[in-house]
Amino acid sequence: MSHISPPQVSEKEAWSLDQWLTYLEQVHPNNIELGLERVAEVFCNLQLDISQQTVISVAGTNGKGTTCAFIEQALLTSKHSVAVFSSPHILDYRERLRVEGAMLTEKAHCQAFLKVDKARGDTLLTYFEFGTLAALQLMADSKADYLLLEVGLGGRLDAVNIVDATIAVITSIDLDHQDWLGDTKELIAIEKAGIFRANIPAVIGEPYPPTSLVDAALSYQVKPLWQGNDYHYQIDAQGFHWQGVNRCYDHLPVPNIPVQNASTALQVIEVLGLRLDNKQMAHVIKQTSLPGRRQVIHIEPTVILDVAHNPQATSLLAFDINNMNYKRVIAVVGMLADKDIKATLAPMLSVVSIWHCATLDVPRGAQSSRLVSAVFSTKQKVLVYESVEVAYKCALEKAEKDDLVVVFGSFFTITNILKMASLTPHEKV
Repeated sequence: MSHISPPQVSEKEAWSLDQWLTYLEQVHPNNIELGLERVAEVFCNLQLDISQQTVISVAGTNGKGTTCAFIEQALLTSKHSVAVFSSPHILDYRERLRVEGAMLTEKAHCQAFLKVDKARGDTLLTYFEFGTLAALQLMADSKADYLLLEVGLGGRLDAVNIVDATIAVITSIDLDHQDWLGDTKELIAIEKAGIFRANIPAVIGEPYPPTSLVDAALSYQVKPLWQGNDYHYQIDAQGFHWQGVNRCYDHLPVPNIPVQNASTALQVIEVLGLRLDNKQMAHVIKQTSLPGRRQVIHIEPTVILDVAHNPQATSLLAFDINNMNYKRVIAVVGMLADKDIKATLAPMLSVVSIWHCATLDVPRGAQSSRLVSAVFSTKQKVLVYESVEVAYKCALEKAEKDDLVVVFGSFFTITNILKMASLTPHEKV
């Protein structure tokens, strides 16, 4: 039996980004292994100094990416330097890190991976842990004034939580990843609250916080600010209005992202002491967008892509669609098999006219038959496809110019459609 020796450091120095990503997928036997001991040890070995940088950690079931994007735009508009770590990516791994609003080179990521690989020694790291440490290396190197860290899974045991936050943000609490985080909102809230630290501000965007989150805010001794209590928002014919602890905005444009997340971001911006007038804030709103979050890729018919993949996210999506004026709503949906498919699709039943249910061809992908069974009792037309690409093509062919085609259900679904449409993640129609 021949023995294959692991690649040497000198060999890795010449690796491409794709080679590194393949290595990251293989270096640990599990995709997920919650716990901070291993990643904290490697972080210590890297000897990174981010003590002079303001760290904003953002946890939540939904809305983390858009909340980070809004805060990022406000900081850039205020002429502050900012680095953002988020996940997952949609088309390009480099999407996971933005410095001054831009992705870094493949070479920069490769060099960071090499540093992490040297620092880990024999310690096994998961794909996400490896990527998080590499991002922290790049963020430390950037010397950005502000670091925005999106928590990957949960909070308490997520790799991001090796860094102490200056401000903690929780966007929302709902059922997702129950196998890892617990099967009730009360248990999931406890995991999210793990990013809390004593005496720091904690901005809570969840309008209906579980009791366990209120208790956690007390036990961690944070300074909480609650959506609907300490800060509020309203949308009417005159636009978007927001009232914070110390200031307010009126007659702003309605955000392109879920408004609950924009409101949460505005309270963080107030805590940071950024002084933006109405005109500047209107600019921030217009500039804030994120691939796969209410992303418009086609007009007449309008096509919106959204990564909504759990009940809370589809409820917000359905609410927004209900306020739009389209003749018919045509859904293209592909989902992962380990999601609560019936509960996720339920909020969309009242707004969708025609369903295009597709099998998602990835390892955890659900068969189209499972999606059909979740919507089949409805009066709408239900069509079945072997792939999301074929479903999308057929939906687009049958749609009229005043229809809305909404593609949702998974990050993988959105990735497949963007690849098919040959758009880069940040490209607009």
